Amino acid sequence: MIVRTAMKVQQPKPPASQKSEAAFEAAKAVLAGGVNSPVRAFGAVGGTPRFISKAKGAVLIDADGNNYIDYVGSWGPMILGHAEERVAAAASKALGKGWSFGAPTEAETRLAEQIIADIPSIERIRFVNSGTEATMSAIRLARGFTGRDLIVKCEGCYHGHADALLVKGGSGLATFGTPSSAGVPAAATSNTLVVPYNDKDEATRVFAEHGGKIAALLVEPVAGNMGCVPPLEGYLSHLRGLCDQHGALLIFDEVMTGYRVHIGGAQGLYGVCPDLTCLGKIIGGGFPVGAYGGRAEIMAKLSPEGPVYQAGTLSGNPLAMAAGLATVQALHDAGVYEKLEAQSQKLAEGLAAAAAKAGVTVVQNRVGSMMTVFFQQGPVVNWTTAAQSDTDRYARFFHAMLARGVYLPPSQYEAFFVSLAHADEQIEATIEAAREAFAGLVA
Repeated sequence: MIVRTAMKVQQPKPPASQKSEAAFEAAKAVLAGGVNSPVRAFGAVGGTPRFISKAKGAVLIDADGNNYIDYVGSWGPMILGHAEERVAAAASKALGKGWSFGAPTEAETRLAEQIIADIPSIERIRFVNSGTEATMSAIRLARGFTGRDLIVKCEGCYHGHADALLVKGGSGLATFGTPSSAGVPAAATSNTLVVPYNDKDEATRVFAEHGGKIAALLVEPVAGNMGCVPPLEGYLSHLRGLCDQHGALLIFDEVMTGYRVHIGGAQGLYGVCPDLTCLGKIIGGGFPVGAYGGRAEIMAKLSPEGPVYQAGTLSGNPLAMAAGLATVQALHDAGVYEKLEAQSQKLAEGLAAAAAKAGVTVVQNRVGSMMTVFFQQGPVVNWTTAAQSDTDRYARFFHAMLARGVYLPPSQYEAFFVSLAHADEQIEATIEAAREAFAGLVA
């Protein structure tokens, strides 16, 4: 008889956190919940959030002086790494000339020209200050263009905190088990229809029943706010066909995937072109930014050309435009996406092997340099399957990795992001940390 004994895992000394703890207590006295975005509070994994003092490349340094290999990357935009020299120089140069004018600048045009050259669906674009602004403005524009009221979204996809979209969203909402939000009147969501992600039949049924009233279908082409969930083969093209058949607009929320999974976004990767695209994160190089764009005839409905109103004092501000252009231009360097793919594949394969060796069952989804390790048997194709994950086990894994100097998303339902700054030795160190962390889950 063979008797298996648990692998003896040396537990590292927990990193000092006294300064982060003190900072969190001070923050809770003046900030709602002690944070300015819910997932940062570590509510899904427990413990004290680390207060970051600085970052460089792929490394975060917290208030207590601890170094972490970072796979959050400010939730996606730091694709070049933190404090990247070209982006820092561009932002510094812009800062020296003045940082807000409330008037047009040529920097807006230059970034717009680059995005239009890269993203297949965009002929005209409008800059805003966040992904939430981009998606809520795109919906208003779709309604103004079509003259219809209904919007279709997918369960588990998060498109910002606009009232009409807080219906079965993912990310922080999924983390806290909240299918919608207090403070949102029923009337605000009465024109929002929800279908499961990756379900062609349900999308077809909803369009068959409501097609003549649907202004747009809004979808993350690669879901990122229930964890990374790729589209099944043919799903996006099916949505494209439904919208064409019923005269609705197809809106891709590429706030996360734009420039992340391909130079042309997910639409460039999968070859499906939406009518409108929402962008954010990478196009600002880490500064607050958002944008929405699409066919010229649709964008012409926006004020001052057309009757659909949207405005913003800081929209297209010089700092975000300069940092965004420097970032996007850097992504045109030879071999950039090949390097991202190679490093991401190396990390993914290493994590999978580490879990298998420890006997821990996980499902790993990845599209390019965004990925999620789900603690379940899988497959994970939508919110229903993602929600079957063992979030308690993920929390233990998260803290085991944190203790070993690796900063993962503090939620099972968020994606990891690999940057161009992640060197081989950092990927290898992460895999070694994962070997110990996975083994510790079964020890």
